[in-house]
Amino acid sequence: MSGEAADTGPAVRRLADWSAADLRDLAAEYDTPLYVTDRDRVGENAARLRAAFPDADVRYAVKAHTGRAVLDAVREAGLGAECASAGEVVRALDAGFEAIQYTAVNPPAADLDVVVDRWRAGADLTVVAGARDTLDRLRERGFDGRLAVRVNPGVGAGHHEKVTTGGHAKFGVPYDRAAEVVADARADFDVVGIHAHAGSGISGEDLSAHRELVARMGELAREVGDLEFVDVGGGFGVPYREDEPPLDLPAVADATREALGAVDAQLAVEPGRYVVADAGVLLTRVNTVKPVDDAGATGAVPVVAGVDAGMTTLLRPAMYDAYHAIRNLTDDRPERPVTVAGPVCETADLFCEGRSMPSPRRGDLLAVGNAGAYGYEMASTYNSRPRPAEVVRDGDGTRLARERETIADVTALEVER
Repeated sequence: MSGEAADTGPAVRRLADWSAADLRDLAAEYDTPLYVTDRDRVGENAARLRAAFPDADVRYAVKAHTGRAVLDAVREAGLGAECASAGEVVRALDAGFEAIQYTAVNPPAADLDVVVDRWRAGADLTVVAGARDTLDRLRERGFDGRLAVRVNPGVGAGHHEKVTTGGHAKFGVPYDRAAEVVADARADFDVVGIHAHAGSGISGEDLSAHRELVARMGELAREVGDLEFVDVGGGFGVPYREDEPPLDLPAVADATREALGAVDAQLAVEPGRYVVADAGVLLTRVNTVKPVDDAGATGAVPVVAGVDAGMTTLLRPAMYDAYHAIRNLTDDRPERPVTVAGPVCETADLFCEGRSMPSPRRGDLLAVGNAGAYGYEMASTYNSRPRPAEVVRDGDGTRLARERETIADVTALEVER
């Protein structure tokens, strides 16, 4: 436990820490591809965040994993809910969250209609608006409740350009116009906060972008005054590679408070990935083994291991070039370069290329680590492939959380001519 409090668990759980025997049993019972989510680990990660930010409002970014078991664990741990769509707002309300933040990014009309209707029915909702146009659309719907202004701080951070939000014009009102927008909004709304988000993958090695964002938000808070909270987003990184150290969360928390400075408002953070990434693995089975006619410099003949999961199951490697640890759970064999490929007819449908691992055989069970965040959430039915099942471990028990889709499920919404 490395001296950490017992209820927070270790700072990081590696793929090697999962019981191979337990995972093999789950695959045998529920088939593959299969997502496995550890509800207890979600609670540990949430507790660690509460301990690092004891005086902050910690809100879970629901988009990382919307499963009911995860939402229940997060709520029980005392975190709030930050939602990016009307669907997430509804799911958070159904899960019993009392106060919810809806961060509206170019929101469709249907989303605004649902959110305002829920607010009108009595839900405790704070709407975060990142454009003057969104304010006008809220006025048109009669919304005059709790509102925060999303600010584009002009600084971004992230492990990939596609998740770096802080500097892109899509997100928030320009920093130099933010005070004016806040002043205008106060005429029609209960302006309770300001919000910004740099992106995903904030590391402890280089906190410069995070510090700069937080410092700018502190300056803005002191300028506009009379705020309930200053939300500096989430994006706390997790170590996807086996040799990466865990994030020094207390150091990040200290840096955040220092950069914010003295403000007459509560600090708010909204982590998602940090809560659920290492609480999930993806199980997939090898169905094809194909040698490659290139021994390379080492003389080891690489192979392609075709598996029954792919980019429709876990999109992150194809979309972000993301690294995920992969473990062969079947046998201990000599290692060789292995490319793990899915069944989708796309070159991007790869989990790894030429990675050293035990020589695969047909029927082997592979585990893909850190699949709890943006795994099932980004799964699709591209190629008419049904989405996988998900099981949840809770204490010593395991239960089915989401049934495996069938081809009939994929086509169920089609309208016959």
